[in-house]
Amino acid sequence: MQKQSNSFRRKTYITVMRLLMGISVSITCTLVFFLIGYVLWKGLPNVSWELLTTKPSYLSERIGILPDILNTVYIVAATLAFVLPLGVGAAIYLTEYAKSKKLVDMIEYAAETLSGIPSIIYGLVGMLFFCQFFGMKTSLLAGALTLVIMNLPTVMRTTQESLKTVPASFREGAFGLGAGKWRVIYTVVFPGCMDGIITGCILSIGRILGESAALLFTAGFAHALNGIMEGLGSAGATLTVALYVYAKENGEFGIAFAIAAILMILTVCINLWAALVGRYFQKGERYESCNGS
Repeated sequence: MQKQSNSFRRKTYITVMRLLMGISVSITCTLVFFLIGYVLWKGLPNVSWELLTTKPSYLSERIGILPDILNTVYIVAATLAFVLPLGVGAAIYLTEYAKSKKLVDMIEYAAETLSGIPSIIYGLVGMLFFCQFFGMKTSLLAGALTLVIMNLPTVMRTTQESLKTVPASFREGAFGLGAGKWRVIYTVVFPGCMDGIITGCILSIGRILGESAALLFTAGFAHALNGIMEGLGSAGATLTVALYVYAKENGEFGIAFAIAAILMILTVCINLWAALVGRYFQKGERYESCNGS
């Protein structure tokens, strides 16, 4: 009798937990699809070829976001050019070279702390440090360097976790063949963790595209159409900053929703790209392991 009672309680508990998890999944999916659908429904009708390929003109009352698109590309490229070598290099040092566990723990704790700081604080520090102390003034380069500090923990931690997944037997086998430390890292460890590096890079791109608070302090919100070198040295608005300006300052909610729709499409594409890259490298590792066996 007691066994039947315990079995009934266990089945009831499992049923209730499955029901609660199903409700949670349903609510989450509903919110996600509602948000994406609402933004696309409000924004896509306002997206036009003229909007995407022209710059704003106050004389002809024309609104164009081509400078904002180019500024976004410039700041993404500049940020990745700095953050990838720093993040990947720091991860390699912490995983392969560092011998002091206390030093590694301290750096990892500092990286986790950096990832939890609000972006508005990064913007304030970037404005005081890069714009004023280094004399960069309000520019895309100052905004990119601020985003480097913001995204450095993401790249470093994802690369570090990927390096740890490479089996120690791979390293020992390469050392046994007479390979040096750097050659082992470059030829054995690096290819095995490439999926984590690319995933961290893609996640950083997504965060750069969605950042606005830090860039308002450091990059400004100008809509000038410049080349990459001239653009990095001058103020410029990215798509997220332009969305804020058009919605908050100008009251152009149609244009704001159009930019939001573009950003939403870019975010979805980046997430799909990250998933496809991860699957591609997982298939490659399985294929190599099968051939090796």
